[in-house]
Amino acid sequence: MKTAAALLAALVIISVPVPAQAAEGDVTWTVRTASNDFGATRSSYSYDVSPGTTTTDAMVVANKGREAVRLSVYAADGYTTGAGQLDLLTGDQQSTGIGAWLRATTTEVTVAPGKVVEVPFSIAVPDNATPGDHVGGIVTSLTAADQSSNVNVERRLGIRVKLRVAGELAPALAIEDLDVGYEGVADPFGAGTATVSYTIHNTGNAVQTADQAVAISGPFGWLRTEATGITAPPELLPGESWQVTVPIKDVSPAVLLAGTVTLTPLLTDASGSTTSLEPVSATARVWALPWTLTVLLLVLVGLLIAGVALTRRRRTQRKQREDERVREAVEAALREKDTAN
Repeated sequence: MKTAAALLAALVIISVPVPAQAAEGDVTWTVRTASNDFGATRSSYSYDVSPGTTTTDAMVVANKGREAVRLSVYAADGYTTGAGQLDLLTGDQQSTGIGAWLRATTTEVTVAPGKVVEVPFSIAVPDNATPGDHVGGIVTSLTAADQSSNVNVERRLGIRVKLRVAGELAPALAIEDLDVGYEGVADPFGAGTATVSYTIHNTGNAVQTADQAVAISGPFGWLRTEATGITAPPELLPGESWQVTVPIKDVSPAVLLAGTVTLTPLLTDASGSTTSLEPVSATARVWALPWTLTVLLLVLVGLLIAGVALTRRRRTQRKQREDERVREAVEAALREKDTAN
């Protein structure tokens, strides 16, 4: 049987303009884009298309081994992995986008040693295709038994396919689940560490990444500290999300801190040019008290309250004693008067 881990680990997707090579075991083959009117040295397939149209192209498969290789050929939808890399659904998973629209002229290809075979394919875009970006790939795969683990392992080699379907292009990124934490230090005058976590959600219909800026500041923007070295998010497909956690050191405990995240979405067109879009930002707050000073202040306040209470108690007791003396004096005077009468 097949295992998902084995399938995913064995996938290679071309991202540079050279042939990709699968060289596990004794079988070695490469795939590349065909040279035609779309270009001679493409790193992947990229098309601007309209709903209801069909685009034809080809993939070149070369056998670098010493034995003939028989490969399955299929298309699949793409997704971004937790490691930030593009991956493709396996052959037994259902695709609804490019994996369903792209069809090669054959589902299997046999390549003799040292030979090259061109595999034509077509992409039929449905009339109701959603405008915007769709990402997937065309895959060659070889299934072989892994004697050490007693399972069948599918080794896959694919080329990325990106379609931009005509219609309203509406790129948009959202900042969600923003949270700010703060961890102080024992030194009453020392700075602590703030942690800003959030989710980048591609709510638009275009593939996007973003420049990120994260800052922590006290009331009125005082004591502002900006994060450095933030790892860039991967290109997110429409609907995908990416979680980010940014630690910021040397943050002064300014009682109430504001953590602000600013994203500048980046959109890449078919020519490879990148455009910066209108930034989006969000802010969340967290209490950041200098705990040592706070404890001392609470102790002082407690002592002050205790002192005030003690003073009031003593005053009350003195008043009670004075009232008692007056009462006793009045009673004594009254007794003396009664005796004289």
